[in-house]
Amino acid sequence: MRLDDLTLWYLGNPAAPRYVGALKLVAAGKGVSLRYGQAWLDSGFALSEDLPLVDFEHMPPGRLVADTPRAVGAVDDARPDRWGEKVIRFVDKPKRLSLMEYLYYAGDDRFGALGVSTSSSTYSPRAGGALPRLKDAQQLSEIAAKIEALEPITALEAKIIAGGGSPLGGAKPKALIDIDGEQWVIKFFNGEPVDTPLIEHATMTLAAQAGITVAETRVIPLAAANAIAIRRFDRERGRRIHCISAGTAIRAATASGNDPELGYPGLARILRRVGVTQDDANERDARELFRRMVFNILVDNTDDHEKNHALLVTSPFDNGRLRLAPAYDVLPTNSGQGYQEFICGAHGRDSTLENAMSQCEAFGLLPAEAAAEVARVIDVLRTWKEHFAEAGVTARDIESLAERIDGAELLAQRTAFDPTRFQSPPARRKRPGPFSHR
Repeated sequence: MRLDDLTLWYLGNPAAPRYVGALKLVAAGKGVSLRYGQAWLDSGFALSEDLPLVDFEHMPPGRLVADTPRAVGAVDDARPDRWGEKVIRFVDKPKRLSLMEYLYYAGDDRFGALGVSTSSSTYSPRAGGALPRLKDAQQLSEIAAKIEALEPITALEAKIIAGGGSPLGGAKPKALIDIDGEQWVIKFFNGEPVDTPLIEHATMTLAAQAGITVAETRVIPLAAANAIAIRRFDRERGRRIHCISAGTAIRAATASGNDPELGYPGLARILRRVGVTQDDANERDARELFRRMVFNILVDNTDDHEKNHALLVTSPFDNGRLRLAPAYDVLPTNSGQGYQEFICGAHGRDSTLENAMSQCEAFGLLPAEAAAEVARVIDVLRTWKEHFAEAGVTARDIESLAERIDGAELLAQRTAFDPTRFQSPPARRKRPGPFSHR
C-alpha cells in the first residue's frame, strides 16, 4: 500500500479527535504538505508560525527538501527519527519507505498532540498493541538489542516492541512503557564505554540543582546493565500537549529565503516574543535557556541539536503562547570536541563561556545578570564528581568523564571566569528587547 495521501488530526483530548487537514506526499517524495480542512480553519489554531490558518496547500521549504526530507512545519515533529524509522523498517516492513510511511507507521503515541490517519472522517491510526509495562523492561531491552544488531525477532517480540517502539526520535534504542498508568520513555544501554543511562540520570539531576527544569528520570536496573526512564512531559492527566521542536520554531520564524540560525539566541528571541507573558514567564524561560546553554557547554554536552530542545504550546486555541519544555537528553557526550550542535553566540558553535556571553542580550540579560547565571552554574559544577558518585556512577566512569569535564579546556574556563568583569556601570542601560542584536 502506497500512502501518498493521509490526514492529520489533533488529539489534545484523545477521546475527541479533531480533523486538522490533508497531508500529501510532494517534491518527488521528499516532502509532505498540509492543507487545513474548513472546520479547522474556522475554529482551529496555527500548528506553527509558518502554518497560518489560510486555505491553501502549505509546502515544505523547497530549498531544504533536496538535502533533508521534511514534512511541513510542526508536522515534521510528528514523524519518528532514526530509531523509530529503524523499528518501522524492521518490524512493519512497508513496501515503500517515504516520509508518509514513517508518519503513518509511527502509530498513535507520537510526540506531541498530532495524529495521522487514513480517513478524514474517523481518526484511524495504524493499529498498535498495548504499551509494555515496567515488568517488561528486561525483555524490551533484549528485543531492542536484536533490532539494533539487525537480528531476527519472533512474532511475539515484534508485537511487544510495536506497542511503543516506533514513534520515538533519536538514534539510540528506546521504547515507550507504562509506569503506574503514565507514559515514560525507557532508553537502553547500547554498548557505550560508560554507563550512559546512569550518567544521564546523574546529569539531569545535577542540572536541576543549577535551576534547570528537567524531565523526571529514574534508573531502571536490568540484568546486565542499567536503563533510564524519562517521564513524558507532553502528556498530562490524560491530555496531550501540542509541542514543537526548537528547529521547527526557529524555521517557522525565519523569513522566507533566509537560512535559519539554529541556536540558543534565536530560540530565546522566539520565547521572549511569543512566549507566555503572564508573570513574565517568557523572560524566565529565556533566562533558563541561557542557563541550559552554559550548563551544556561546561558539562561537555555537545549533542544539543535542534530536536533536543522543545516548546510546549499552552492554550493552543487561545493565542497558543509558548513555554520552554523541560530539559531532556542532557548528559556528557564525552567527546571534548569543543563545538556545540546549537549556535551559542557571536562565535557560532564554539563551546566557550566567552561565546555564551557574547549575545546575552538575546536572552533579555544584561552582562552582569548573565555573568551571575554563569557563576551559578559553575558553582554547581564544582560538585559534579560527588553528585555522580552519590547517584551510583562508578569511579572508573567518573574518571573517564573527568578527562573532558575537568580537562584543560573546560576547567580553565570555569576557574578563570570572573563575574565582576561584567558589572554594570552606575548608569544602567535599558534592558534589551527581544529583537536586540549585537
